[in-house]
Amino acid sequence: MAERKARADALRNRETVLAAADELFARSESPRSVSMDEIAAAAGVGKGTLFRRFGDRTGLIRAVFEARIEPLRHAVEAGPAPLGPSAPPRERVPALLDAVLCFKLDNRHLSLALEEAGSGSPYQAAHYAWWHGILRDLLEQMRDAADGTADGPAAGTAAGPAPESDFAAHALLAATRADLVEHLAGQEGMDRERIRAQLAVFVGTVLGQE
Repeated sequence: MAERKARADALRNRETVLAAADELFARSESPRSVSMDEIAAAAGVGKGTLFRRFGDRTGLIRAVFEARIEPLRHAVEAGPAPLGPSAPPRERVPALLDAVLCFKLDNRHLSLALEEAGSGSPYQAAHYAWWHGILRDLLEQMRDAADGTADGPAAGTAAGPAPESDFAAHALLAATRADLVEHLAGQEGMDRERIRAQLAVFVGTVLGQE
């Protein structure tokens, strides 16, 4: 009973810390400007608790990011079309990338701070590997379907072979990187719908038009 209560208290404290950090990050110019002292004070815990549970500020930023994106990941894993697994790959790939882009637009500073956190290559991050794997598998399914229905591209329907799936998944995700989103929405002043429309055109070009 005591062990169960301790686990419940730890989970509750973690949620309190994440909520406090999320609120401070949202109010700041950048999550990187928020100190661990400020977060600890807002959550009502000792700073040592933050370092033990999250490692450092980058770990805490990552934890908040993962908590924010969890509903989207759940929709991809188990939700309805067009994000969920019941959607055909050609419909699902553009929907997934549009959802990632919208998430980055809605969480610009948090996403950018995580990419710029200096914790190694962003391509090694667990969340990046997950998205890349989903897209790579969908692109493979599209290629397998194409290979199974014809000996090759029909004349006039494609410019050539589809890009190799692993590379193509990287290239598609690169169009949703937080630093690019920040540049387009900030420096270039593009509005949300224009960025989404441009991404849709790019994705359609990579996938090929039917």
